[in-house]
Amino acid sequence: MSFDPRQHRLAPQRWFEDFVMGEAFRLPSRTMTDAIFLAFQAASGDNHPVHYDVEFCRARGMPHMLAHGFQVLIQTAAGAGMLPFLMEDSLKGFLDQSSKFLHPVFVGDTLYGTLTVDELTPGRTTGVLGLTSTVHNQEGVLVMEGRQRYLLRKRPAD
Repeated sequence: MSFDPRQHRLAPQRWFEDFVMGEAFRLPSRTMTDAIFLAFQAASGDNHPVHYDVEFCRARGMPHMLAHGFQVLIQTAAGAGMLPFLMEDSLKGFLDQSSKFLHPVFVGDTLYGTLTVDELTPGRTTGVLGLTSTVHNQEGVLVMEGRQRYLLRKRPAD
């Protein structure tokens, strides 16, 4: 038997028509550690002390360093979960993203992201897959909500 690396997949492929309204894709939880704050600061270049100086934050009544909104947003990166493996062949592009930050996130909070199908807009050969994105903390508080939209191919004709 010969090996074909193109057949080495983590999940069966899905096309636009295979997604269902209300279907949820949970993402791995992540605790916001000092190291994650440091890595985000290095990657983003954001050097406001509210994101890296705990004493600056405490002097302003915060319990610890405050997460940047984008640091919370990236907890909904589809690539953190199984979704991109399902659409390796069907994905044409990431169209847009929006988000609202509803509650502060500090060092030590654990975040839980979920993407839920809320739009299926078919076209002739493609369709738009829309997802509600949410992030809750360890206390069940919704800290971020938003949307993501992807352009997917429809199933090819045999």
